[in-house]
Amino acid sequence: MHLDSKKSAASFVEEAPDLLGTFSQTHTDERVAIDDASPSQARFEELLADRVTGQKHAIDPRLLETVRALLRKHPGSRVEIVSGYRSEKLNETLRKKGHHVATHSQHCLGHAFDFRIVLPDESRALSPLEIERELREDLKWEGGVGVYLSDSDWFTHMDVGPNRRWNGL
Repeated sequence: MHLDSKKSAASFVEEAPDLLGTFSQTHTDERVAIDDASPSQARFEELLADRVTGQKHAIDPRLLETVRALLRKHPGSRVEIVSGYRSEKLNETLRKKGHHVATHSQHCLGHAFDFRIVLPDESRALSPLEIERELREDLKWEGGVGVYLSDSDWFTHMDVGPNRRWNGL
């Protein structure tokens, strides 16, 4: 006697990872879902491309993984991308316009990311000081962290360079 066994269609369906939050590129208003698998590293690098030249650069993968870890603490939040990779040209232009950017910026190496985290149903982002505390105490981040607290900036800088801290202007 021959018995056919069929696997149910449900056994072939993979469960989608839980949504952690959404990236929002502040210069283009592009939005991308964040979960444990998305965006890919390549897609993250596209989101952090130089906002003037469009030039892409390899971005240290620890930045994306750390954002995911932050979102596990704040599920459903929006991560606003303020700055990612900066070409030397953009970096120098910002310096000449009086912005406080380092001559040898970690942004030009693909090692830095400026961002805000906005909780669901909130209009103002979490305090950069709170993000800094979570990075240092909860996630044991050992790179650089800058907090920018003026109403016109209000973001956190995170980089994979040496362990240092500063308040931006």
